[in-house]
Amino acid sequence: MIWTRLAPLLDRLRAHRTASVLAADAGLIALAWHATYLFRMGVERWLHERPSYDNGVLLGVIVVYSTVSWALGVPKAAWRYVSFQEISRLGWVCVGAGLASAVVVLMAQLVEIPRAVLALHPVFALITLSLARMFLRMAHEHARARTRGGDATGQHALVLGAGAAGKLLIAGIQHRGWTVHGLLDDDVRKHGARVSGVPVLGGVERLKEAEVVDGVTHLILAMPSASGPQRKRVLDLAAETGLPVVTVPSADELREGRSRIDRVRDIEPEDLLGRDKVQLDESALSSLISGEVVLVTGAGGSIGSELCRQIARFGPTRLVLFELSEFALYQVEQDLSERFPHLPLVRLVGDVKDLPTLRRVMAQQSPGLVFHAAAYKHVPLMEDENAWMAIRNNTLGTYQVAQAAAEAGVRRFVLISTDKAVNPTNVMGATKRAAEMVVSHWTAQAPGTRFMAVRFGNVLGSSGSVIPKFKEQIAKGGPVTVTHPEITRFFMTIPEASQLVLQAAALADSGQVFVMDMGQPIKIADLAREMIHLSGHTEAEIPIVFSGLRPGEKLYEELLADADQTLPTPHPRLRLARLNGELPTGWIDEMLALARQEDLPPPAQLRQRLHTLVPEYAPRQ
Repeated sequence: MIWTRLAPLLDRLRAHRTASVLAADAGLIALAWHATYLFRMGVERWLHERPSYDNGVLLGVIVVYSTVSWALGVPKAAWRYVSFQEISRLGWVCVGAGLASAVVVLMAQLVEIPRAVLALHPVFALITLSLARMFLRMAHEHARARTRGGDATGQHALVLGAGAAGKLLIAGIQHRGWTVHGLLDDDVRKHGARVSGVPVLGGVERLKEAEVVDGVTHLILAMPSASGPQRKRVLDLAAETGLPVVTVPSADELREGRSRIDRVRDIEPEDLLGRDKVQLDESALSSLISGEVVLVTGAGGSIGSELCRQIARFGPTRLVLFELSEFALYQVEQDLSERFPHLPLVRLVGDVKDLPTLRRVMAQQSPGLVFHAAAYKHVPLMEDENAWMAIRNNTLGTYQVAQAAAEAGVRRFVLISTDKAVNPTNVMGATKRAAEMVVSHWTAQAPGTRFMAVRFGNVLGSSGSVIPKFKEQIAKGGPVTVTHPEITRFFMTIPEASQLVLQAAALADSGQVFVMDMGQPIKIADLAREMIHLSGHTEAEIPIVFSGLRPGEKLYEELLADADQTLPTPHPRLRLARLNGELPTGWIDEMLALARQEDLPPPAQLRQRLHTLVPEYAPRQ
């Protein structure tokens, strides 16, 4: 009621904010002046004995306070959003203006003002100014809560995590109309406490209690610094409630300034992995990259672009972006220019199948490091009608990039490989296994360059991942399509994979293949179910439909071939294997000659030629 009556007047006053605030504060300072006299003298003496000639002094005091307040920017702050920082600013105003006023009055000795009044008035002024602002904010938030409370679409949250992030989150989202019912935290020392006026109701296990989640429309995960397993456990409990779950940005996003704590976002699939952050040997990576010219092929792809971002952190002399797609190149260039404005970038549209261009680029840029991430990687698309393009891009393209790098004297060449290269059942996997054999071939042919490969599984959110498709299907109301109930895949995040690629490059000798610790394989159907539940839906609302295995797809992936022998490395998330397999004499020449022909063999013959090169390649019937 009060806010409803005040709101129109306040809207008119906001048009003249500075003058309005100074006028209101002048009245409050005068009120504090009389309250100080009242406190000092008592009611009876204040009524009968207070000297009338101090009104001129009061006017001077108001002028001093207003001047200091204006100088410190107090009138610019909106009262309805007053915070501790603003109260602190008022404190400095009262201290400064109070001292200045006392000094002037005492030095002038024109009137006899009790020293106790001069000493106490700044305290009374601070209390009066602060209470007025706090009252206005409380009235505003109470009115908004009443409005939101009567609205069926109001957002009512339960915050999971009562630490610093939870405190900052509450302050931020309440301004945007959220109502926070409480917080849950496993730290028993916080149980029963209040955070920003909101009670800590107990541990996260209380999500299982109906009365705790009654009336709640969203759960907000506020644990940006928690370990992967901790976040996974909380998300599993949250998914059981059937409520939509959102989260504050990650610690990395906050540290890099890419988001704010109150900018909640949907749960991303990487939040579901429960994996801890990769620990890098920063000094080794700095020695590898700092002051070096680095070239990345496929720089606009999901893996290539993240590699570029990770490389840029370590201060290369120049970063060469080599990409076939003009739009993808533009996107990564814009992103890097914003994040690393002082990093020299070379933006080249080019094709790894074009050897003359590769030679010219290597000669002109003289890179010391080459990361070869360009590849066709979508398994069903690379079968049948696109089999030749997979061979030409993934295998012959690798051969030509490696050849150009060797001729230019590149110090290290790193191939981004895949778990699908192990005992491949599809064209894409076989072409990547052939690419590993190409790297092994150049290890012997060009001892001046260290050739190595890094093999890992699916990365969440990449252009070939199922995750974007699941998110789109859930947004449309389903169904979510999964190929088989038992299909499993290894998963890791794109930043995690890219960081381990760099770490492997710093450790590797020539002819080695590094295998990443991908954790435990995940059932795709389970991942789909969890994404459905965390979006606030049930499988009855968004069903899962099994569509059958696609061409070239297997039920599970392997990270190591049966004959591979792995060894530990100094990094716990990397294992080391030897690149096996000889590149048959003339096979590459035969494929290059095929590329010059107008007519191509049918897909069955191309698969047979791949089998000749990669004997373990066994197409799934």
